[in-house]
Amino acid sequence: MPKRPFPHIVLYTTLLTAGLGTTLSPARAEPSSTTPANTDSSQPKRSILDRIMHTAPGGCPAEAPQPNPYGIWARGDGSETGFGPVSQYGTPAGMDSISQPKTGLCDRGDPFDSYKHMKLNDSGSIWLSLAGETRLNNWYDRRPVFGAAIDPTTSMKARPFNSGRFAVRNLWSADLHFGQHVRFFGQLINADAGGWRGYSYDGTFRKNLDLQQAFVELSGNAVGGHGGFIFGRQQFLDAPDYMIGNRDVLNVPLSWDGFRIYEHWNRVRFDGFYFINTKNNHTDSFRGGNSLFHDTLDYKTRLYGANITYAPPDFHFLGEAGYSFINIFYYGYELNGGPAQQTVMYNASALGHTKRNNFGMRWHGEAGPISFSFGGAYQQGRFYQSYNAANHYDKMNRHVNAWSMNGTVDYHFRHVMWHPTIGVQGDAYSGGGARGTTGSVNTYIEPFGVNTNYLDPTNYLTGQNLIDFAPKASFSPTNYLTFQLKLPIYWRYSTGDDTYSIYGRNIFQRQFISGMYSAYNRDSFVGIAPQMAASLRLGPHLTWDHHVVRFLTSHAMHQAGAHDATYYQSSLTLTY
Repeated sequence: MPKRPFPHIVLYTTLLTAGLGTTLSPARAEPSSTTPANTDSSQPKRSILDRIMHTAPGGCPAEAPQPNPYGIWARGDGSETGFGPVSQYGTPAGMDSISQPKTGLCDRGDPFDSYKHMKLNDSGSIWLSLAGETRLNNWYDRRPVFGAAIDPTTSMKARPFNSGRFAVRNLWSADLHFGQHVRFFGQLINADAGGWRGYSYDGTFRKNLDLQQAFVELSGNAVGGHGGFIFGRQQFLDAPDYMIGNRDVLNVPLSWDGFRIYEHWNRVRFDGFYFINTKNNHTDSFRGGNSLFHDTLDYKTRLYGANITYAPPDFHFLGEAGYSFINIFYYGYELNGGPAQQTVMYNASALGHTKRNNFGMRWHGEAGPISFSFGGAYQQGRFYQSYNAANHYDKMNRHVNAWSMNGTVDYHFRHVMWHPTIGVQGDAYSGGGARGTTGSVNTYIEPFGVNTNYLDPTNYLTGQNLIDFAPKASFSPTNYLTFQLKLPIYWRYSTGDDTYSIYGRNIFQRQFISGMYSAYNRDSFVGIAPQMAASLRLGPHLTWDHHVVRFLTSHAMHQAGAHDATYYQSSLTLTY
């Protein structure tokens, strides 16, 4: 078989960096039924590094495919396993906790697959999987955030302006399994961004080489099901994607430091967790920019809670099979500074801290040709405000009383040319009570729910003081090309509150000020955003995604100082 030196060179460099080649001892070959035990002395024993460096393309496991240990939880995109959507080269690295090798997905003709399951001992009980991702992102914004974004290239901080941004990131991971019960996972990241009049660049866009994930997982069969314990730095996706996302659309994904426990039974699943956010924006005062391997913990940002999921009995609808899941959850947030105070005050120098408790449920699944999702959450808690003015220090505590409702329904024409899907989406997020100093804070927040494909691809609007209704349709002319058309219509839930983006409250030249009786202050209509998305799959490893949005803002928004906006984003992603 011809040698392929380049993957081996890359692999050798990665292993030396991770220190695996020097820290793991050579494996002892065990006698088999075909090789006498007394021949061990005449056969040179292969070191772990030698085994890896001589892994040939097509080196997939010889065993027959093993059944998925998650059973019904792996249905659909597999997100109900609690570890994100499952696919060979699309799964967020480290989120697939299946301890057996994915022999059913291994492609013997794919050179990358030879590094997905590398036996480090003769029995195969110790094995290593390597993965990586390189992504190029490109944005064009005409009047970003409706003209509310601040131009970082001018001393006058002029707005509105046009912007072209470019970002690149790399992720490399190593997944080491010791038998069926112990697993070590590590992932490195580096990211950078440039362009002209690029805005919002910080630790979510730029990062020197650092540790994105590093955890140990202990798993096995216990109390009648399959469960585990994960400790360390990790991603977390066991929540509705409109509540807790991966911050993937920016550049540096969210990561958390802490622990989670999970247990899967036949029809019931449990997940409990407690996390502290990874602080990934550290400035090196000597060299400038982000420091190397310098991420720490942001103790003022926390996420904790529990999720119980029930899978009702399967059913039939319109002559086809159906299934569903019912999630009952509690998620707790703790936030400090800007994300906490943006819904209650304008003063940028003010400090604030908020605790939010989210109690909710979600019902989703497939009923024959129809896929559906309905959910809601009640958000309560406290806001603690500290304001320093004229050397006077005040503290104010206010209750939080907010909520959200989300729903989508799609009909799939699976036996029609181009496999069209038509559907509708509707969401409502409470708002109000933002400008007062007493009474409750009614503005819902979703600080960890940045998901470009759900609410607004531009991220000019988020799930705060917002109502949206969006008819949509998608088509797949070929197996490698998919189009989606969508027409969201947006309103403010409360006319006494503003619009919000992922960068905070949208501040315009004039503002929706409580108490004013102008027509634009009473009008809740925000605008419409006709948009198209296209995904081109150039192979099992390379995808090219596009989003085009034309945001047409309402007369009321124009009166407040907002502008129409145009947004384009493309992502070229290589996974291996």
